[in-house]
Amino acid sequence: MKLTKTCEHCLLSRVELECSLSGASPDLTSCIRQECTHILSDLWNSELLHPQIASCIHRHACRRLGDPDPFRHLKTEGNRQALEVCRKKRVELETFRDRVLASVIANTFDYGVHNHTVDCDFFAFFEREFSKGLTVDHTDRILSKAKQVVYLTDNCGEIVFDRLVIEFLKKHGSHITLAVRDAPILNDATLEDARSLLFNKYVDNLTTTGAGAEIGIDLYKMPADLTDAIDSCTIIIAKGMANYESLSMYRDLPPVAYLMAVKCQPVADDVGIPVGSRIALLRD
Repeated sequence: MKLTKTCEHCLLSRVELECSLSGASPDLTSCIRQECTHILSDLWNSELLHPQIASCIHRHACRRLGDPDPFRHLKTEGNRQALEVCRKKRVELETFRDRVLASVIANTFDYGVHNHTVDCDFFAFFEREFSKGLTVDHTDRILSKAKQVVYLTDNCGEIVFDRLVIEFLKKHGSHITLAVRDAPILNDATLEDARSLLFNKYVDNLTTTGAGAEIGIDLYKMPADLTDAIDSCTIIIAKGMANYESLSMYRDLPPVAYLMAVKCQPVADDVGIPVGSRIALLRD
């Protein structure tokens, strides 16, 4: 997906959040915001997709702050809350659909979207959202294609429930390559986060999307093992909006299952559903 005018305010508001989390002064925050505005203007008419431009903005902000991981404490707290809810609910999550829905609800652990608030009582929020089910439900078709899976993660907190999806797939014979972010950006999961949750014991190959601090996935900067895995897979499971924005314009990929909570209007318009929808959308 390309940038829209709505994206500009959203991106710059996330820069301000990064500055706040790093304890930056008002003067430094204003300076960094202005610099990011200029970068955004310079890249606006480029061929880059939204996640690539957003990554440039966030990398610049973090360099200026001298802080490579402003969201570190929110990432830890997201995993803590998710693990607590997972312990209480996992016995009820019996089917593939149940586990996918749980992981989609947990996609709301997202600090990269203006006007989206992470609920402070995740257990109550989870209960409410789970009762609503999936707005778009292609889980049966997704499962039928899940022989060789490339699983692209998104946020911390959310990855706790991704592990439940992966457990189910492994029990049903799937070969799974899991790709996390190559370096900290926003509250996205990295190798350190995945290893702390023992993902290396659940998947056949644990790798990264490459390119350093990069949201979504840049198909031209992937490591060789991920390129090979995508070339041979039967399905890509892509979590979250940044992965949707990165992949949705390509027509020469294997089938892609987009699992996400739709949290902004540009993505909602592109998919053709309302903001707030919980989707397991297969495009093949």
